[in-house]
Amino acid sequence: MFDDDYFDEEWSSLDELLQRYELIKKGEAASMMDEEEFEQVIEYFLQNSNEEQALLACDIGRTYYPFSASILLLKAEILTQAQKYGQALKALDEMEQYDNHNLDAALLRSDILLGQFKYDQAAVWLEQQSNEFSGKEKIELLLELSDVYDECEEFDAVFDTLKRVIKIDRRNEEALQKICFWAEFTERLEESATLHTQLTEEDPYNALAWFNLGAAYQGLKLYEKAIDAYEYCVAIDEKFEFAYRNLADAYMRMKWYEKAIEVLEKHLEIAKPEDVIFEAMGYCWEKKKNFQQARYYYRQASQLSPQDDSIFFKIGETYAREKQWEKAVKAYSVALHLDKENASYCMAIGNCLMELDVKSEALVCYLNAVRLKPGNKTTWMALIKGLYIAGYYDEALTQLEIAREHCGDKPDFRYYQSAALFELGKTKEAALQLEKALKGSPSRLKIFTELNPENMRRTAVTDLIAKYKTKKK
Repeated sequence: MFDDDYFDEEWSSLDELLQRYELIKKGEAASMMDEEEFEQVIEYFLQNSNEEQALLACDIGRTYYPFSASILLLKAEILTQAQKYGQALKALDEMEQYDNHNLDAALLRSDILLGQFKYDQAAVWLEQQSNEFSGKEKIELLLELSDVYDECEEFDAVFDTLKRVIKIDRRNEEALQKICFWAEFTERLEESATLHTQLTEEDPYNALAWFNLGAAYQGLKLYEKAIDAYEYCVAIDEKFEFAYRNLADAYMRMKWYEKAIEVLEKHLEIAKPEDVIFEAMGYCWEKKKNFQQARYYYRQASQLSPQDDSIFFKIGETYAREKQWEKAVKAYSVALHLDKENASYCMAIGNCLMELDVKSEALVCYLNAVRLKPGNKTTWMALIKGLYIAGYYDEALTQLEIAREHCGDKPDFRYYQSAALFELGKTKEAALQLEKALKGSPSRLKIFTELNPENMRRTAVTDLIAKYKTKKK
């Protein structure tokens, strides 16, 4: 590249220029500096955060070049950085007398208005100026305008402005990337799908347009159309990372897990390993019931994100699906250690301990879950079921009353109450509660029958079930 002599020459040149400037400042200069050299000196002071000297250099430069628009623009920039907006606007007004068609000046005035929190005025100014420019300069103004509309929280205007950019330049990367987000945010996905369909027809090798079309279809839950669009995208650009991510997600939504795995493996080939990718692969293998392979990828994810409790919970779930209760408890315990306030983790450990016949410890876990989520019906159901299975029928009835105080009366509670009363020999009261439960939610009868299938041999139970089945018909 460059040798040391190059940098020495550059430094010597700047050093010499600054020396000449100092002589001019003192009125001792034998030679003049041209306009560009004054700009170099001003920018030197600006880069070194010496605002006072930069402004002084502007004023000295103007004594030699009073009609210099570039020096006035530099002065306006310095004043804007110093938040001296009034002075900056005066400098811009004067500068525009000599150059009234300057993109940098137009953008700077917008920045000043934004600095003064005059968002609406900034938007109006940029709209006006966009009509004065064309091509790349017009695009730059419109992109700035889209940011201003974002600040104004006029989100539909953001989308519309980005559309204007794309109509001028259908491959404008910034506009295409942004409009994908705003289409979803403004719920204009159908419009986005139409826009990008047209773009892909006009420009079939536009990878970003295909990606945005896929994202629009995906947001509309038209997953097969989304898949087609993403496949075109990666055919054009085989290193388009986000296309592979979204394509995998679409496959997963369609429950095409084998294809999702293939796409995720491709993503791993072209990009740095990420926890979300490994986690998605684990999910796919879990859905394919290959729990060992699922754990392998979940563990890969946990190595990249060791503080993510949800991954350890998922590892626990795979062990639970295989009825490997002790290993499941260990995984769930790691998750709980990372998030001590998670009631679901307490319940999961409790369920495993019940399977391991460690009922007292399981009940402690259920109590913790209830303590963490007292307004959640599910935690109470787990505790009451645990008490029932452990044979603490009276305590189950006591906890049912407390549960009603927190969650209100639920048909599910009635089923549990009926089962506990039957175990205590209170047959009439049990039948009464079962009837109320059936009346409230006959579809939830399974809760009752699973607790003790023997209850189905009771005449009172079968008569009630037959009665409500007849009513349902």
